[in-house]
This record gives sequence, C-alpha cells and structure tokens, in this order.
Amino acid sequence: MAISAGGGGVSSEINVTPMIDVLLVLLIIFMVVIAMGRTAVQINIPPTETTTRPSDNNTQIVLELRDDGTYWINGHQYAKADLGTQIKQIFDQRPVKLMFVKPGMERVYSEVIAAIDVARGAGVEVIGMTPIEAN
Repeated sequence: MAISAGGGGVSSEINVTPMIDVLLVLLIIFMVVIAMGRTAVQINIPPTETTTRPSDNNTQIVLELRDDGTYWINGHQYAKADLGTQIKQIFDQRPVKLMFVKPGMERVYSEVIAAIDVARGAGVEVIGMTPIEAN
C-alpha cells in the first residue's frame, strides 16, 4: 500500500500483482488436479453372441428364497448346503453368468445376502433382484 504525503492528503493504492500471482498458481494447481483425477471408467461389454446357442442357455436362472425357508432354482428345490455346488454346475457351461434372486416377503435380509454370497462364490458375476410380490 502506497501512501503519499504530498499535496492533497492521503491516497492509497492496492498492489494487485501478488493477488494475480496467487490466482495463477491456484489455477495451475486445479488444472493439474483435474487432469490427474481423470481415470478410465471400466465398462463391461457383453461378449459377441454367436448364432447358435444351446436352448438351456436362453433360460434365466432364478434363485427363489421362499417364505417357508426353502431354496428353489428354476422350480427345483435344493437344500441350503447344496446351493453352491448346484449353482456352480449350472453356470460352468454358461458364457453369461447372470442370476436373479427372488426373496419371499418373510425372508430376513441376512438370509438373502448369504444366498447371494453363495452364488458369488459359485461363479455368478451379475446378480439381479426381482421385485417382491405382495400376496
């Protein structure tokens, strides 16, 4: 700040050079941070489909957790202990590892998550949830 004591009183001038220097440094820092923050987004593109597919690969696999405590895969009942091996058998020959989970209204959240964990361990890559139907 400059103060002159001559003539007409006190006058002050703001020196803007240091503020412009700080602004330019901040601008460069923000540009570098934004450039470093850009990373490639991983996109899962489904494999190209062949013209001939076995008929069993076209059906959807639905794991149903019924209210009575039983586990069903596409209309067949399985014991909880056999779920992992059965799901692995189903998905070993499939190119697309997609399964839907349909829990009953009375099933506990932890049971649904445990079934999803078993499916993940058996090789299922994508798990979808179906809407719960009210009776």
